Amino acid sequence: MLDSDAVTQQVEEILARHKGREGALLPILHDIQADFGHVPEAALPVIARGLNLSRAEVHGVVSFYHDFRTRPAGAHVVKLCRAEACKSVGADRVARHVKTRLGVDFHETTADGRVTLEPVFCLGLCACGPAALVDGRLVGRVDEARIDAIVEGLE
Repeated sequence: MLDSDAVTQQVEEILARHKGREGALLPILHDIQADFGHVPEAALPVIARGLNLSRAEVHGVVSFYHDFRTRPAGAHVVKLCRAEACKSVGADRVARHVKTRLGVDFHETTADGRVTLEPVFCLGLCACGPAALVDGRLVGRVDEARIDAIVEGLE
């Protein structure tokens, strides 16, 4: 568990780096997630005060963008493309399979903390769908067998 005083101090340092910058909320949130691996709940009121926003406004941005996490990710992150091009070649089938295999839904992490499963809406690999992003590495033509091999490699 993160110490709220340490979170406050780090977030205030990030806010200071962006002081006076127009539209600073998204870059601040990206910096916070880069430092902590997620956007801690304790950071929201600090950001709100620093940018003269309501806590609800900050929360709304964090919850709107799929790339921001409010909890730490697992040791490995598997993102599956949910865009139409990938869906048309089996992405829904692959998603059902990997959810069953891992025992999680999107935005969840396995009980052992090893794998976080996330949706992503287009990886730009449309001609090689279904596509995935595994720990930042693009993988094309993902089917059930390939996703099984990927998951086994992560365990």
